[in-house]
Amino acid sequence: MGADTLLYLRRTEVAALLDLPDCVRAVEEAFRAHAEGRLPTAPAVLGTHLNDGGLHVKTAALGSDPCHVAAKVNANFPHNPARFGLPTIQGLILLFDGRRGTPLAVMDSIEITILRTAAASAVAARLLSRADAEVVGVCGCGRQGWSHLRALAGIRPVRRALVHDTNAGSAQRMATELGAELGIEIEAVGSAEAAFAGADIWVTCTPSRQPFVTRAMFRPGIFLAAVGADSPEKQELDPGFMEGCRVVVDLLDQAAVMGDLHHALAAGAMRREDVHAELGQVVAGQRPGRTSEAESFVFDSTGTALQDVAAASLVYQRALERGRGTRLPLS
Repeated sequence: MGADTLLYLRRTEVAALLDLPDCVRAVEEAFRAHAEGRLPTAPAVLGTHLNDGGLHVKTAALGSDPCHVAAKVNANFPHNPARFGLPTIQGLILLFDGRRGTPLAVMDSIEITILRTAAASAVAARLLSRADAEVVGVCGCGRQGWSHLRALAGIRPVRRALVHDTNAGSAQRMATELGAELGIEIEAVGSAEAAFAGADIWVTCTPSRQPFVTRAMFRPGIFLAAVGADSPEKQELDPGFMEGCRVVVDLLDQAAVMGDLHHALAAGAMRREDVHAELGQVVAGQRPGRTSEAESFVFDSTGTALQDVAAASLVYQRALERGRGTRLPLS
């Protein structure tokens, strides 16, 4: 596209251009590039917190020719669905040419955020969960819960899931509709303890500010994707639970200030050097993944613009190939 036009992609167009398996592959390659030192610059994040929610800006660059830079501005307001009938997360992604600084595209961020988050958890689960894992427990039955179960069913022989939400109707809807879609048994249960009892893979994707995964719930051999703590105020895991697990993070510097790791560090339950690896290091073979059936892993996923730029670049390339989107004049 010329320097005087910008490609605009609506949410429906982004959804049509991005599928989960390809997103998983793109996100995995982005983490590998980070571990191998092939990124033009380090990912960055800036946050603004409000009483009922907040906004964050996440940026990252990927590739050399072409080099794409993404800046995602997301608003996260957990009360939106109940109060206004609006999504919890709303936002935009701006994609730039990394060599010239030219704006290339602006696209709705919702679908990318949903898929790229689940994609990272799927990459981590493939490396850190047991290969025979077939029961998944999910706490948080919003869009992330659905997307995570879809992603996990694509990389492990999932036959059953237990799902819990503070809104019992959301859990039951997920059980009924997603169970039919995936062709597996999904049961809505009344507590986190019930969701994780007997599960091999655990997922927490809630806006909780109080830990609800406790040391008493620990079982050897599990893999837990902790997704909800994407700001310093949020917390899902008790520090004592993390202390007994191998902890893998998406980005250490980020997780140390805004993930569940942040709370474990503050409580003195862990030190930065206790973290087993960043995800990219495991992807690149620089650090080991699971080496025994008894190991228990936590993947502390704070959400990084590495995932956003990987997904947004893929969406942009497909939009050009398929003639999708609306061209907007810049001059």
